[in-house]
Parts: sequence; structure tokens; C-alpha cells
Amino acid sequence: MTSQMARALLARYLKNPNLIKHSLAVGACMEGLASSLKGDPERWLLAGLLHDIDYDCLGEDLTRHGLESARILSENGVEDQGILQAVERHAGREENRPQTEMDWALFSCDPVTGLITASALMHPSRSLQGIDLPFLMKRFKEKRFAAGANRESIKECCRLNMSVEEFIALCLESMRRISDELGL
Repeated sequence: MTSQMARALLARYLKNPNLIKHSLAVGACMEGLASSLKGDPERWLLAGLLHDIDYDCLGEDLTRHGLESARILSENGVEDQGILQAVERHAGREENRPQTEMDWALFSCDPVTGLITASALMHPSRSLQGIDLPFLMKRFKEKRFAAGANRESIKECCRLNMSVEEFIALCLESMRRISDELGL
């Protein structure tokens, strides 16, 4: 599957524009991480783009989140087991914890995009260009700020042999590359 096919699939399954932007942001971060970690940027991009494709199907019941995404992806021609497993494992279920580098990357990228987006939106510039790493690290330490961005999940970037600062800086730079698409 190409990234264009993945975007078409997103448009078919997700109706919330903010969730689509979130998926684009996670995809960009995953692609950036893959380049840094010697992974396959196209595969990692696809995992990031498609990780939440089940959200509208599941409604309020997120107990099958990730598992349902993997099912949808399989039915739509995604055969890459690494992508399917990363998508399944990103939801944080104890019985299905991340194992591979791609798994851990997706697990940590998912919440960090929320932190970065919220930080940009509260900054006077309301843009990714207007924020920097010290600003983001200050927001990271404020537990009540963007409380849905699970700090413990973000800290799991250590499994990628990266500090939280390195990880957030790389994700910020990755999101800046698509800032127009994100409206930031």
C-alpha cells in the first residue's frame, strides 16, 4: 500500500478532520523516526497514518481499538505483519504490549503529537514554527496541560535509545514538515 492509498483509506473510514490531522502527524513522526533509526520510512509512515482508522467504527467502546484497526487494514490489503502488529500494540493493552522498535515508536508517537499540537495551539503564534524544544519540555512537565497526552507512554521512547528531549525534538521537526496540512 502506498501513502496515497493510505490517505484515501483514512478519508473513507475517518470523518473527524482533527483525527485525520492527528493521523497525518503520527505518520510524519513515524517517518522521521524511521529515518533516524534505520527503519523503513514508508512502512513506519503507513503504521502512523493508519493506526487510528477504527476510531469512528468503534464509537465509545475502545476496548477493541488497535485490534479493529488491524482487521480493517488486513481487509484492505495490508499484509505487512510488522505494520499490523504495531497498529494492534499501540493501544496499550497489557496483554498486547509493544515489542519491536516500530511498535514502541508508534506507542510513543501517538501521545506526543497531541502534546505538540496542544502546545502550538496555546502559543501566541498558534504554529509549529513558533514553538521550540524548551517550550515543549516546559509543557511536558505540566501534568495538567494536554492531560490526554500520556507522559509515561511518551517516556517509552527510551526503548528507542532516545532521550525524551531528542524524541520530542525529532517529532516537532517531523510535524513542521507537514505544518500546512496540519493547519499549524
